[in-house]
Amino acid sequence: MSTDQKSTRILARTFFTQLRASGYTPHQVIGIATELLELVTTDLREGGDKAAAAQATPESAPEWQQRA
Repeated sequence: MSTDQKSTRILARTFFTQLRASGYTPHQVIGIATELLELVTTDLREGGDKAAAAQATPESAPEWQQRA
């Protein structure tokens, strides 16, 4: 497993754990995951993938983003 895949998996597990610890039900977590997928799909359709890749630099990364 690549470092990128590993960090993605860790982020997803952390997000899931925090949601459950905050009282979200499994059904609500599924709703959140569905909404995230819809947002990504919309972004890809609008060509956001190219724009995001061009802007993704360590300096512009959000503070919450995990760094390798």
